[in-house]
Amino acid sequence: MQENQDGEPAAGDHEAPWATWLRNVALIVVVLAMIWVVFNVDLPPVDTLQATIEGFGWAGWFIFIGLYALAALTPIPVTIMAVTGGLLFGLTIGSVLSVIGAFLGAWGAYWLARALGKQVVTRMLGRYRAHVENQLTSAGFEAVCTLRLMPGVPYWPVNYGSGAFGVRTHVYVPASLLSMIPGQISLVAVGNFIAEPGVISGAWVLIAWAVVIVLTVLAYRRWRTARGAFGGGPTVQDAAP
Repeated sequence: MQENQDGEPAAGDHEAPWATWLRNVALIVVVLAMIWVVFNVDLPPVDTLQATIEGFGWAGWFIFIGLYALAALTPIPVTIMAVTGGLLFGLTIGSVLSVIGAFLGAWGAYWLARALGKQVVTRMLGRYRAHVENQLTSAGFEAVCTLRLMPGVPYWPVNYGSGAFGVRTHVYVPASLLSMIPGQISLVAVGNFIAEPGVISGAWVLIAWAVVIVLTVLAYRRWRTARGAFGGGPTVQDAAP
């Protein structure tokens, strides 16, 4: 089967029946797994998670990164993981570990979405589908940054949507990494403040959140400008820097 540059079947080609069947089975499995995770799996309280990770000593760094990456693959909010990073490791190390864990989970979801295919993922996105697809249809780099920074939009729809709607790796990787750093630092700063309340740690919280707000506004403006420059209708590949 011929494929276009987005990795989707080229015009005029038809997907084999067995491929359609496999995609439908994959959709059912993924959706059921997501539903089960949302309603049956909760991250433990911060103090419990903190005690568990601390019990592993130096290996706790890798345990934390692994847990964060796994959580980032699912619709479970990962805020508690970033806050725990600040509680356990402080602002600097906690931020580094949180960014690594969040990025690995985001990258894994991206490739999982590419494997599942656009049809499966668009159904899985549910109420986020229209918003994410509208953003990612042009100005790929700016769109990923805007969605990643925008309050109220979880990581997982951006991760899976980017893989499904054809955002290329060389666009997705730097956009995701750069845009998730401010948000992760702001959450880790909250955990650090809880662990060590004080003027300095409180100032870091205010600074980090101020940076997130400013970057969100700037990213949104750049996305609007880039989208308008291309008439609002190019592919994300054409908009890559």
